[in-house]
Amino acid sequence: MTATPAVLAGFPGSPGFAVAQGTVREHRGRAMGTDLHIVLVGSPGSPGSSDIDELIESAVRRVQQLELRWSRFDPGSEVSRCNSTRGIPVDVSADTRLLLRHAIHGWEYTTGAYDPTILDSLIASGYDRSYEALTQLADSTGRTSFPEFAPAAAPARATAPAPAPAPGCSGIEIDDEFGTVTLPFDVGFDPGGIGKGLAADMIVEEMIDRGARGAMVNLGGDLRVAGDAPSAAGWIVEINEPAVSRAGQVELAGKAELTGQVELLEMIDGGLATSTTRRRVWTVDGETRHHVIDPRVGRPVESRAQLATVITGRAWWSEVIATHLLLASPDEWSDITRDDAALVVDIDGIVHLFGPMKDHLR
Repeated sequence: MTATPAVLAGFPGSPGFAVAQGTVREHRGRAMGTDLHIVLVGSPGSPGSSDIDELIESAVRRVQQLELRWSRFDPGSEVSRCNSTRGIPVDVSADTRLLLRHAIHGWEYTTGAYDPTILDSLIASGYDRSYEALTQLADSTGRTSFPEFAPAAAPARATAPAPAPAPGCSGIEIDDEFGTVTLPFDVGFDPGGIGKGLAADMIVEEMIDRGARGAMVNLGGDLRVAGDAPSAAGWIVEINEPAVSRAGQVELAGKAELTGQVELLEMIDGGLATSTTRRRVWTVDGETRHHVIDPRVGRPVESRAQLATVITGRAWWSEVIATHLLLASPDEWSDITRDDAALVVDIDGIVHLFGPMKDHLR
């Protein structure tokens, strides 16, 4: 699921920035339908400034390449070709086979709570085009602005498909020998947030392998960091979400803690993902809907959790666990997180901390 944007603090131009030894390069832009932020740190002379410039350019190109392969809104992407030719093997890259394999693993691990085969349910709910296109449609109806947390108006439909449970991943075939993926006739694959998380993981690992001393890739809140941070403050992540900044009581292991700031998290090496029902919201016939689909019924989930942030070793896995938390009841949250660091904001504004998340608070 698409995650809440997280903003990295402590970079050039922000208060308290202290330049670490070495070269720091930063890129901000748009990719995969969300905000893109890349930061690379190079060692003095190895790689040099020209090398780190080349690395960050290659990182941007890599994001663009993965978007071309994985976007469900681009009819020529590998994911779209799989969805449009269900039942037929489709030649795809190793990147796409890896994406499908990770998504299936998430589905198996969560016993179907995380389910990437919700595409038809998303379309039935009105999310049949990019969110940017939905916002433009809303503006074309006479609005002069589009508030970040206000719903867009989905296009009118002559006949809306009835909601139905997601079919699941059991019938998806991945053939590494022939380089193909085959989706069953009833399966539509949506890469969603796991695609952004996996892209962040892959690119950070590739940049470190190519000589960067530190790297961060943030795709709309699906974020991966590794190696040295560009400042003495370390890798500091801000959860830029009103549900967090306005949160009241904080609970740890079911016990109330003193109310305090929970927007800033400190990371060393790992992946973070935030999923929420408050973003990517639209309306259909006056009914407000969001992108977090309950695969059991094929409709936007009605949950006690309105936001979940998870830190694990990989951003794609954090996305799986964050989505699982949004779909679960409060008495399941602790079992789902196990030893992972997690933060859940419930619909009453109470922040629940799990695992070592308290240690990440800054």
